[in-house]
Amino acid sequence: MSKPTETDITERLLSPSTRRKAFEDMVNMFSSRLYWQIRRMVTYHDDADDVLQNTFIKAWNGMEHFRGESKLSTWLYKIAYNETLTFLSKQHDTVSLDTSPDFDEESSNTMLNQLESDSYFDGDETMRMLQAAIAGLPAKQRSVFTMKYFDDMKYEDISEVTGTSVGALKASYHIAVKKIEEFFNSHD
Repeated sequence: MSKPTETDITERLLSPSTRRKAFEDMVNMFSSRLYWQIRRMVTYHDDADDVLQNTFIKAWNGMEHFRGESKLSTWLYKIAYNETLTFLSKQHDTVSLDTSPDFDEESSNTMLNQLESDSYFDGDETMRMLQAAIAGLPAKQRSVFTMKYFDDMKYEDISEVTGTSVGALKASYHIAVKKIEEFFNSHD
């Protein structure tokens, strides 16, 4: 049996008689991508797991509102994005699209220490440094960067997830790239 497609899952989610199995297929299809999107924002495995679980609970509870008018993946990313920002706001993290050149060195150094001790992180030195650099970005800018860089999402889809204009997203991504380059240059 072939793997279900996003379109197939979407169609089956819209029918109450096939919703439960389609939801299971949806979880299987998107868990890993959403986990890593969340994880790049919240740092700790256990926290990312909690946010991911909350994302799927919200998706299940909101299933009657999903009409298939947007892509299923975009709808899920939006839920994950909002759940992540909610989690971060509870952690007293900033949630602005701050475009100042300042970089949160403390968050970056904390991330480096966390990744060194995290048994779930299996990246090499370059990935460890990239994750630390990303941690220094403001939360919304961090999410824009990770959706574009890691998930190769189109700006139009990111716009739908974040409710931010494409132009602002492009600027935010560009500034994030510059900050990350500066981080790498300062750690040579």
